[in-house]
Amino acid sequence: MPGPWWQSLRARFEPAPIADRLWRRALAGCPLARRLDPERQLQLRRLSALFLARKRFHALAGAVLDDYWRLLIAMQACLPALQQGGASLRGWHEVLIYPGEFKVRRSHHDDRTGVVTEGDEVRIGEAWERGPLVLSLADVQLDLEQPWDGYNVVVHEMAHKLDMLDGPPDGVPPLVDIPRRRWIQQFQQAYDRLVATPPDRCNSPIDHYATESAAEYFAVVSELHYSQPVLLREAEPAVAELLEAYYGRSPAEGREPVGFCRAR
Repeated sequence: MPGPWWQSLRARFEPAPIADRLWRRALAGCPLARRLDPERQLQLRRLSALFLARKRFHALAGAVLDDYWRLLIAMQACLPALQQGGASLRGWHEVLIYPGEFKVRRSHHDDRTGVVTEGDEVRIGEAWERGPLVLSLADVQLDLEQPWDGYNVVVHEMAHKLDMLDGPPDGVPPLVDIPRRRWIQQFQQAYDRLVATPPDRCNSPIDHYATESAAEYFAVVSELHYSQPVLLREAEPAVAELLEAYYGRSPAEGREPVGFCRAR
């Protein structure tokens, strides 16, 4: 009889299928997945099973997780990886879940003065290179309740994870059928346009937080691809086209765009 080591190895490549009852319940609770066509729903179900087999979930600071919530998180995490396949889940193993916002300690080096200062930042999500995916459960739940408002913390952090597959995040994930030069050129031009627009005069659906870096820009517009593709296409048609080529058709296509009002 195969031992625990063999059973663990096999589970990584042949994960146990998700029970029908649990899948139907989670599908009903995840509007983004519910709007996929049947073939992509089947792909998502298989990829989510792989995600659950490969990633270890840790509930921190009193957060409560059950199989339903683990699956809901896995489904949203696998949506951006759906077109890239199981290989895009490589390089990390843990998902850390806080009940709500969490604090992280950050150091800042002032290039002009050389002074290093430290302080706490409040976050709802983080993705560490070759480290865990960190999420606020309250914000995951809010995104499920308001799926079309332009925000999705799981999609945002998974965009970072995809970006980091080939090194530190730079806004350019590994590309197969998309010319890398075209991606860099179009994203850089769009990023520069947003940076040049003062926040108080910006009427773009792209949250001004995207100006933090090219990596944040990619993650923010990835959220829009999944929740407000029409508004993204109106604001930056070239970026929207590239994201559709990379991620596939948005599950929000066909919906009337709604106002974007939630602050980051």
